[in-house]
Amino acid sequence: MTTHPDFSSPRIAILGGGPGGYEAAMVAASLGARVTIIERAGLGGSAVLTDVVPSKTLIATADLMTRVGEAGELGVKFAVGGSDVAPGMRADLGHINDRVLHLAREQSDDIRVGLEHLGVEILMGSGKLLDNHTIEVLTSDGIKTVTADAILLAVGAHPRELPTAKPDGERILNWAQLYNLEELPEELIVVGSGVTGAEFASAYNGLGSNVTLISSRDQVLPGEDTDAAQVLEGVFKRRGVRVLSRSRAQAVERTETGVMVTLGDGTTVTGSHCLVCVGSIPNTAGIGLEEAGVAVSESGHIKVDGVSRTTAPNIYAAGDCTGVLALASVAAMQGRIAVAHFLGDGVMPLKLHQVASNIFTSPEIASVGVSEADLESGKYQGDVVMLSLLSNARAKMRNSKDGFVKIIARKGSGTVIGGVVVGPNASELIFPISVAVTQKLHVDDVASTFTVYPSLTGSISEAARRLHVHM
Repeated sequence: MTTHPDFSSPRIAILGGGPGGYEAAMVAASLGARVTIIERAGLGGSAVLTDVVPSKTLIATADLMTRVGEAGELGVKFAVGGSDVAPGMRADLGHINDRVLHLAREQSDDIRVGLEHLGVEILMGSGKLLDNHTIEVLTSDGIKTVTADAILLAVGAHPRELPTAKPDGERILNWAQLYNLEELPEELIVVGSGVTGAEFASAYNGLGSNVTLISSRDQVLPGEDTDAAQVLEGVFKRRGVRVLSRSRAQAVERTETGVMVTLGDGTTVTGSHCLVCVGSIPNTAGIGLEEAGVAVSESGHIKVDGVSRTTAPNIYAAGDCTGVLALASVAAMQGRIAVAHFLGDGVMPLKLHQVASNIFTSPEIASVGVSEADLESGKYQGDVVMLSLLSNARAKMRNSKDGFVKIIARKGSGTVIGGVVVGPNASELIFPISVAVTQKLHVDDVASTFTVYPSLTGSISEAARRLHVHM
């Protein structure tokens, strides 16, 4: 029997198997497209293999150690030989990192199974654009050519390096190399106080390292909510994290026993290890963007519009390589929007003011929508209410002393346009505020919705109630 190819199904090729790539592949396959995904390292990309999943798994262990260390305040005693003792904990970093990497591989395998179940073709190898319809793939079996009606670029990014602080994978590290350590760093110096630096400083402090955080700015987490940054700095101070503000690392070098960081003023800081967190660089060099007509910015990021189109016909891009927002959730949304747009499905352009994000420090810091900085700049007009969790009954029961709920409502209309949550599980607590922002709910809609008593969400309801305007 003679078989004929099915020309009715559009062909989509996706370069990169991270959240932007694999989420797009799932949507495209479910809409009837023939999909090929090309990935050089493993399904899930750096988000699953070396970044988000590993770091948050490590943080989960650190958070547990922090809570156990504070258990005595809740009346929990640890008995050894019939007498109460303070818990003596030790982070078995070899075991922790084995678990981290196992979970990352397991998650990657789950993604592969899901894609294969949907009929997605998976090619392991490095891809390069030949034109706006063709990708050349170097695999272990040789060179293969993939032709498609549309191409999605989801090639991600890699850690930026300082010329004077080259990672060696042993003492000077980037965030992808941390999971090779067998022993907990005795004295960890973290260069960079952005999200990644703050998260690892918090985590390794929780695991038991002596941590020094070098920040070139006035506060940790520059660009984030100022009140949230102040809470975190207070927690760092209480837990023994040494923060060097307005200090720029000029160089990092190995010593006989560890590392030495030279600051801009010539002073030095010594430790056993140094973690360099100074941003990332898009993986856009050498993949044929110019040949295909794809424009990039000065930083090397691919230029895209609200539905993820590039400057080249039939080529879309998603994720960290676009420089829009370095969040797995944004990458996934960009990828889903891209394939839906190409396939003619209903789609709305990406709306950045609706993006919820979380910083996995202890306590967590979550935010969505308009910020107080936006109000101060005059970009928006709004009213703000901030409630400390110190007044929340559930927080008191859990001995959660640090954090707050902040809601921002549009002045005049009372519509919820932004919010911040600082505290335990802030990544979960931000969701009701995100729903309110996305669905343009009035503060009275939030305030009149039942919450459980006692609960941390009760503070969200109370903050909304305090924004009510009597008519």
